[in-house]
Amino acid sequence: MPQTLPEFKRFAHGVRSGNVTILDEKTIYIPNLHYDGEGPDAFFWVGNGTSPNPEGIKVANEVGSFDLLRSYHGEDIEIQLPGDFTIHDIEYLSIWCIRYRENFGHVIIPKNLQVPPALGQTKLTTVPPRLPKVQDPVEPPTFSSCLEFLDGKLQVSWAPDTESVIIKLSGRIKDNQYMAFGLSGAEDRSQMINGDVTVAFHDVETQQFVAEDYFLQAKSQCDGVNGVCPDRRLGGSNDVIVLGGRRHNGITTIIYRKNIENLDSRLDRPISTTGYANMIAAIGPLNQRKEANYHGGDRTGPDEIRRINFFQRDVLGCPVPLDKDIDAISEKGEIAPEMKKLKPWDPMVLKNVDVFHVKIGPTGGDRGYTAITGNPSWGLAFYVNDYLIPELVLERGKTYTFVVETGNDQTNPAEYHPFYITDSEEGGLGQNSDAQQVAYAGVAVVDGQYVPTAAGRHCRYVVGPNSKPELYSRFEDYFKTLTLECKDGNPHYLTFTVPANAPDELYYQCYTHTSLGWKIHIVDDHSGHHQFTGHAGAERAAQHSGASSLCLSSIIFLIFVRMWC
Repeated sequence: MPQTLPEFKRFAHGVRSGNVTILDEKTIYIPNLHYDGEGPDAFFWVGNGTSPNPEGIKVANEVGSFDLLRSYHGEDIEIQLPGDFTIHDIEYLSIWCIRYRENFGHVIIPKNLQVPPALGQTKLTTVPPRLPKVQDPVEPPTFSSCLEFLDGKLQVSWAPDTESVIIKLSGRIKDNQYMAFGLSGAEDRSQMINGDVTVAFHDVETQQFVAEDYFLQAKSQCDGVNGVCPDRRLGGSNDVIVLGGRRHNGITTIIYRKNIENLDSRLDRPISTTGYANMIAAIGPLNQRKEANYHGGDRTGPDEIRRINFFQRDVLGCPVPLDKDIDAISEKGEIAPEMKKLKPWDPMVLKNVDVFHVKIGPTGGDRGYTAITGNPSWGLAFYVNDYLIPELVLERGKTYTFVVETGNDQTNPAEYHPFYITDSEEGGLGQNSDAQQVAYAGVAVVDGQYVPTAAGRHCRYVVGPNSKPELYSRFEDYFKTLTLECKDGNPHYLTFTVPANAPDELYYQCYTHTSLGWKIHIVDDHSGHHQFTGHAGAERAAQHSGASSLCLSSIIFLIFVRMWC
């Protein structure tokens, strides 16, 4: 009979799978296979030994081709061993990069497996994954029910079907923003944690409408294991099917089908066919992966109870429909003009400073992180010497102290933001340790694994009732509305001596999440007339320089992270 083995061990390029099954002496079934397709010379690879090695041989992919492996996104595939090889001749199956001799992930094949002979009759019938592809233009259903969320910025209409619910989201969102709607994580109140939501947006690059199934495990950025994650990054499937959408007059409308049955019991919450369910909603920015980032203030609060019976008709909760002229929906619609943009706050430059105090705080909405850097943010950012992501100017050969209070609770991703210095504008080395980047401080190598070292207690600037960035043209005025809250514990003191051969531009970033920090300018000395984009903040920053007499406890190290495959 077929034998079931463990899943692929996970090493690089997002490789993971379900439990691998040996169907017969020549056929291997790999369910729920994930691989990002970015390896430059990667193939299925088999051989002998306790771990994959260069002495193996290629195995054709599921269509019998020896082309470079493409990306896989939760697909179920079968591969056949080549020539006269059988399962008894090999000891491992790997996704292997030949050029750089790198193992992205593998499963060990035990000896003496009792499996059927290769008769060609043991194949499983696999179902292709349901991807959120936009269909041809269709006539929309009749939506007799609608409710408003988020002070009218989002309207949700629905029409029940036999085995599903068709949902229309109409939101006042910008380019590179998403709207999210779904089932609360608690039956009696609005709760984000354990929520099951659909994140929908218009992809400005492909000009397509996207709807993706998400499970909300924690109030933190998705790291592939925890956080606000698409089901497919957690080993599940996307149970949402896009029917179409359009953009018109500043409104994005997306219509999708959400199944009621055949759901993933681990990641999906069932839709009641007889009663009410508590719902949650949010609007926020997309990150570089085109995944949901922190939603800021546009969300259903814990005291805002919104209940829907999806099989109740004629719920008239939208006095004036946001998108009232849809006659048909299609893959590409009219693109709304850009909404009026607020002027970003002036970026700050800190120079002639030896001690930097690093904490966590809000990103400053449309005037802050994204407006300054051009990069999406998670909703949290580093504050250095009480400034939002200032640019730092450091001198080669000099030693600097970073007093890190960005969170060290490894059990809570929302309060664990280890600080490190890198040449990567995005950061997040812990999410992508095979990335081509150099870590200059804040990272150690322990038993061959990268480990963050600069994590101190959690100190966070918290918004108040008047903390609305759009009201303040100067960051200093906005900063006065924030309140500092610190957990018990101690800071971490990281010392960094700038190498003589350091590049002219580095970044301070978070090890576990992307896009929390910003630039470090490296100069030979401060006497030259260096031109930077921001305004000098040395005078205010100098107030912190008295901390330079504090006891230092860190070790400086230079870690080169060069993973070419």
